[in-house]
Amino acid sequence: MTGAGNTLDAIAQRKRAEVDQLRCAEAALWAKAESLPPARGLAAALRGGTIIAEMKRRSPSGGALRPELDPTAVGREYAACGVAAISVLTDGPDFGGSLDDLAAVRAALDIPLLRKDFTIDPVQIAEARVAGADWVLLIVAMLDADTLDQCLAGVTRSRAHAIVEVHDVDEARVAVAAGAECIGINNRNLGTLTTDLATFSRVRDSIPDGVICIAESGVRTANDVTRLVDEGADSVLIGEALMRATSRTAACAAMVAAARKARS
Repeated sequence: MTGAGNTLDAIAQRKRAEVDQLRCAEAALWAKAESLPPARGLAAALRGGTIIAEMKRRSPSGGALRPELDPTAVGREYAACGVAAISVLTDGPDFGGSLDDLAAVRAALDIPLLRKDFTIDPVQIAEARVAGADWVLLIVAMLDADTLDQCLAGVTRSRAHAIVEVHDVDEARVAVAAGAECIGINNRNLGTLTTDLATFSRVRDSIPDGVICIAESGVRTANDVTRLVDEGADSVLIGEALMRATSRTAACAAMVAAARKARS
């Protein structure tokens, strides 16, 4: 993934600046995070539905999606469709999101929430929990082994959960060795930003039974959902297709129905 390194390095540099700004509040964030009840687990939620529905205003690959997005209204639409969880993009520069979006959805709904962002330090996990997140995203391509271990320790400390994201078999082995309980297989090539649904099945075989596997990126239709569930996805994360849909509710309901039928 030739261009991926430079892109991720630039993002990591920006996130390090954000982390530096959090240091003065780190003790307070951890005190608040550790006082919260345990986070809502995705495994239990998946018994009722398989889809993780995502909200984002824009993306590097898709451009402007829903600049006018109202996170509370979208969250309620998703919940009414029976999704297992909601993913909220909180990165501002690339996705137009913020922690305020996450907090707004949390105030309105009692459903597992994923903070979708570029986590490079445990203090961001404490920040996510305080804002209402149950789950955080840890991207193997952005983290060395020590930092991944530190972030997973932060997940345990805050009684949260993590989706450890991988893009290929080598990254999947890193995630498994780190003890990841939930692995997201991203079908997007970080270098070209193109997607290939075949990535999921190639990587899925390297992940042992008992680890929750989530298929991410490139899902456009209900048939795509059926395919990925048939190939072993415990959950399917869908964002851009829902954001672009003429009727977001109808599209989400169709994805949920396809997932449930494939699992039955």
